Order: sequence, then C-alpha cells, then structure tokens
Amino acid sequence: MQYWLMKSEPDVFGIDDLKKVKTEPWDGVRNYQARNMMRDQMKKGDKIFFYHSNCDVPGIVGVMKVAKEAYPDHTALNPEGKYYDSKSSEDNPRWFMVDVAFVKKFKRTISLAELKEQKALVDMPLVRKGNRLSIMPVGESEWEYILNML
Repeated sequence: MQYWLMKSEPDVFGIDDLKKVKTEPWDGVRNYQARNMMRDQMKKGDKIFFYHSNCDVPGIVGVMKVAKEAYPDHTALNPEGKYYDSKSSEDNPRWFMVDVAFVKKFKRTISLAELKEQKALVDMPLVRKGNRLSIMPVGESEWEYILNML
C-alpha cells in the first residue's frame, strides 16, 4: 500500500464532485514526473489525500483511492480539448491517468498553512518551498499524522 496526495482546483473538480460521481478518471496531468508516478507507481487500492488548490484555503479535504491503475489519457488525443497533445497518439501515448474513487470527505479542511506548522511534516514534498507538482507521494507516517490532525 502506498499513499499519495493529488491536487485539483475545487471550481474545476472538487471533493464534492467526486462524492457525487463516486469514481472518476484523473485526466489532464501534463507533467512528466507526475505522469510517471501515476503510470509506474500507483496501484489499485492505494490511498490518496484529495487536496484543493488555487482557492481561498488550500488544503486536504478528504480521502480517495486508486480504483483503476494507469491507462492512456484519451484527452490528449482530442484536438478540440484543452489537454490535447499533438505528439501523443494511440500507438504511442504520452500521457496516462488513473481512476480514483471517493472514500470520505473531512469535516474540515486541513489547510496548507496548518500543515506547514507541523514539525513532523517538514520533509513532506507538499510543504517544501517550490514544489508545485499536482501529484506527490506521502509517507505512511505522514499519512497517519495528518489523519490524526482531524
């Protein structure tokens, strides 16, 4: 079992949207490092913190899990779509996605500011300066620590 954090803007796709649909493809990732983590490391059943970004109070808002392991991101093939990549093809896909499933929504947001105050989380990629990846690993001890902050 591995643990992850995945970011999404709540006005694009938030925890309430996932709760409504139950399972959703996590498409549109266009960073090679994030893609590689999804493609090569994420396994069915892995747990994921859902993180709301680019909003008034960015932070962790709930838990989801990997419902389906990586497969080619078809949105890269749609020339009309915002995630189109002319260098990606069905024969040689450049981008991948996983399906995620809703697990639970927290009663409160664990804000980025609050996470940054925790000495136990100092090595977590999320709180390190300059880390803007939309997908990142979370250590098991960090996962447990964050859950205990609720």
